Amino acid sequence: HFSSEDILTPGDKPQVLIAMNPAALKKSLPELEAGGTVIVNTDEFTKGNLRKAGYEVSPLEDDSLAGFTVRKVPLTKLNRDALSEIEGLTTKEIDRSKNFFALGLTFWIYDRPLQTTVDWLEKKFAKRPSVVDANRRALQSGYNFGETTEAFQMRFSVKRATLPPGTYRTVTGNEAVAMGMVTAATKANKPLIYCSYPITPASDILHTLARLKNYDVRTFQAEDEIAAMGAAVGAAFGGGFAVTGTSGPGLALKGEALGLAVMLELPMVVVNVQRGGPSTGSPTKTEQSDLLQAMFGRNGESPVPIIAPATPSDAFFMGMEAFRLAVRAMTPVIILSDGYIANSAEPWSIPVPDSLPSISVEHPTGMGLAEGEAFLPYARNAETGARPWALPGTAGLEHRVGGLTKEPLTGNVSYSPEHTQLMNDERRAKVAALADAIPEQDVFGPEEGDLLVLGWGGPFGAIRQATRKAQAMGYSVAHAHVRYINPFPRNLGDVLGRYKQVLIPELNGGQMALLIQGAYGVQVVRQEKLMGQPFRIAEIVGKIEELLG
Repeated sequence: HFSSEDILTPGDKPQVLIAMNPAALKKSLPELEAGGTVIVNTDEFTKGNLRKAGYEVSPLEDDSLAGFTVRKVPLTKLNRDALSEIEGLTTKEIDRSKNFFALGLTFWIYDRPLQTTVDWLEKKFAKRPSVVDANRRALQSGYNFGETTEAFQMRFSVKRATLPPGTYRTVTGNEAVAMGMVTAATKANKPLIYCSYPITPASDILHTLARLKNYDVRTFQAEDEIAAMGAAVGAAFGGGFAVTGTSGPGLALKGEALGLAVMLELPMVVVNVQRGGPSTGSPTKTEQSDLLQAMFGRNGESPVPIIAPATPSDAFFMGMEAFRLAVRAMTPVIILSDGYIANSAEPWSIPVPDSLPSISVEHPTGMGLAEGEAFLPYARNAETGARPWALPGTAGLEHRVGGLTKEPLTGNVSYSPEHTQLMNDERRAKVAALADAIPEQDVFGPEEGDLLVLGWGGPFGAIRQATRKAQAMGYSVAHAHVRYINPFPRNLGDVLGRYKQVLIPELNGGQMALLIQGAYGVQVVRQEKLMGQPFRIAEIVGKIEELLG
């Protein structure tokens, strides 16, 4: 996937399909963009293969491909001819290289250089020089075929994208959130303690952090999700920057101990990489169906801040932001990522460390207490509502902890109705107060108009590209992407009120729509998708046209 402009979504309808056999054509053709190019390996379109794929008539001989540009190439034969002089390779091994022949042809069509791929081959198969030679020769032969044949008379030149200067690297969402949390801990001069049970698609966070021990990162693989959550609570109580990562089913198991962290009022982060559900569901598919679980999936009133990255690289900054909010309000914070963000990759401009905000952590020492004065573990900061983060073992700061209802200030067990009400109010108020510490909601497009497309999480790229297309078509449409979900940005209600209609596309049954309607009384149009697949740009453009056309 490459472009002369910034790519906002890591995957959409492809414009070129290389069909190695009839079955591949039948399965993948529906994914191809209308008017796209189909390169067909004619050597595999035999009667037997056509019958196996369910074709009564070859699609190369009827009108079923009329809407596409079809290029017929005897890929298998051309590749065998190109590699025939290499000694020691069987026909089966030679045929494995035909994908590189096809890749070389594609590189010629789009005027792409070969050297990057050659370098990768030499590194990947350094111990197998015959494989390097075969694939390199196949790549070059495909390129040469495109240059010499008359079948391909049109070539495309894709200019270099204009991006801000800096040092870039490729990063996935899971890698980015891991590095963001390590950066936050380093900035705060704290160890990062990651406690988790392996679960798809969150496991790569553990893999990434396990390689960063030199940054005072401690990783703990627990025997189950409940143990991982309990260990994270203990790590936060001990003064570390504690994290646990999971996916939807694991978040359900963590619910009770997460409620304990809410009651203890300890700063920590829970990364939930959402996947298809319910139950075990579709571990390798993406969804956004844990939003209401994150908001309300614990017993009692147990509010926690919730944030959601929009892109893989944005996960780095939200990893840092989660700890800033957790320390500020002395509360667990949930990061709602998803399988699409976690596994997608994009170029990321590595920030200059000194430009990143620091996270200030203060622990009481007991030095300010007068003789005989008791430490009050639930005394509130006047601005943030947070309680002090007292480290165990600090002389004079001994205090009671536990999950039972507490007396204000002292934290002692209390069953007073008034105390119960007050502590619930204070926990809710400190989360709500974070609205003053987060950015206001920004809008892409006109400040007011006919339609606002409101999104969150992984659909960012598809929504933004769809909005651009709709604007180019003359529609009065804007896009607002919510990254702070609890609390919402303080100006979100005002933003919603400036548009005649609000459309919310989300990969669930309308959970964000429910929250928006409940919080602001705004009637919204839902665009729900529960197929385990991300939104396509065309799907959202179609919905915009339906509403405004």
